[in-house]
Amino acid sequence: MNSTESARLSVRSPADMVAAVPYLLGFHPADSVVVVAVRGRRVVFAARGDLPAPGADPGPAARHLAQVAARQDADAATVVGYGPAARVTGVVDAIGDALTATGLVVLDALRVTEGRWFSYLCTEPSCCPPEGTPYDPAASQVSAAAVFAGQVALPDRAALAAQVSPLDGPVRLAMRRATGRARIRLAALTGRPPAPSDASPAGGAPADGPGPGGQSPVPAVDSGPGGQFPVPAVDPGPGGDAQALAGGLVPGGEPRAVRTAGTAAVRAAFRRQRRGERLDDDEAAWLTVLLTHVAVRDHAWSRTDGRDADISLWTDVLRRAEPDLIAAPGCLLAFAAWRSGHGALAAVALERVLSAHPGYSLAVLLDEALRRGVAPSALDGRPGSGDGGVCCGAADVGPAGDRSHPSAGPVPPVTAHPPAGSAPSRTAVSRRRAPHRCRRSWSVRAGSRPASSRPPRPVRQRACWVRTPPRAVARPPSTPSG
Repeated sequence: MNSTESARLSVRSPADMVAAVPYLLGFHPADSVVVVAVRGRRVVFAARGDLPAPGADPGPAARHLAQVAARQDADAATVVGYGPAARVTGVVDAIGDALTATGLVVLDALRVTEGRWFSYLCTEPSCCPPEGTPYDPAASQVSAAAVFAGQVALPDRAALAAQVSPLDGPVRLAMRRATGRARIRLAALTGRPPAPSDASPAGGAPADGPGPGGQSPVPAVDSGPGGQFPVPAVDPGPGGDAQALAGGLVPGGEPRAVRTAGTAAVRAAFRRQRRGERLDDDEAAWLTVLLTHVAVRDHAWSRTDGRDADISLWTDVLRRAEPDLIAAPGCLLAFAAWRSGHGALAAVALERVLSAHPGYSLAVLLDEALRRGVAPSALDGRPGSGDGGVCCGAADVGPAGDRSHPSAGPVPPVTAHPPAGSAPSRTAVSRRRAPHRCRRSWSVRAGSRPASSRPPRPVRQRACWVRTPPRAVARPPSTPSG
């Protein structure tokens, strides 16, 4: 099942909403805060961040999350904090303030602690008891429907990071030998002796340009305060294309034979993946050494979108690649995950690339775009893109709390549900928000875009979530293999 064929999940209560969050993110959050943003009658964005350390100022992280959510053209948002009240309350308050300052309506502010959910906005004891409401995610209809549809919510973020970790043991030994053969083969093709410096200039990262076709892979990316983007390692300059072609090189200074071999290897890899076959060691190794050449990587980029097969292919290649060759497949996996709505997967892939090759410019650009909430739909219509049906996103701030990775492809639309839970003294919160109503809700139609950008229209007032639960629909993203 791909991301456009995902099953619908009905969200009928706050507990169902809490159960749906792991399927929005791809894993169960812990010691985290999640912002679910809504536009019209559809959830368009979900972002997760680590809770600040005790005593730390939550303001900067809260403002960052709010700004990222606001960039998605959202109308409203729900905040869910995971952890003890002492750590969650201040963060939820700060995010609520920041969201309100950006013009978003705060629909609900929840805390999930030790199997109970609480609401900071609902103070009605019959609806939201002060001691919280117990819930069991495994018993939720949302979880059952997601499992039936083949969706997986991993236990935690570490389990997600393990999906992109290097393979070890006999597989690593076999790939090391195959990569040695591939380097010799590439040296024969280029007429240069194999040398580590060929693959690892400037800080151990393969040389790379700014993106496919010499263009930045993500439009209008700001490097941020004090930030500097690395200068592309290869730039043919004005008229460089013609000069390169005249010299037997493709644009970017690559030997024509390398471009031809790389194109063939990329196409063969995609054909094998479509047939459900795995590349053998020599095929995978040959692909990884060819991807160090910009023209080959750009061809792979143009054929990569958010399909499950793309994620599966680049996950496999990344995990099998030798350490000095992970940059290109890691970026291709991050891009595919981003396009599909798997922001957290994109985040962990980029973390692995940047930890090994901090100067790899494509990874830096992707990381900055994800951190700032640039929607993948900005690349709809690019050569090689899929149907362009990108309308929602999921983001992950990452373990250091300094990055946000929205990945938007068809990510589950959940609902602009309102209330839920109990209330630990939140008078300050209620002063800042519009009056909270536990019975206000909006339905969401999975797979559809809002008909307009007008704010959602409340349906008829209901007595209570418990007695007359509103109905919402969520569609989870597909789960990558590997």
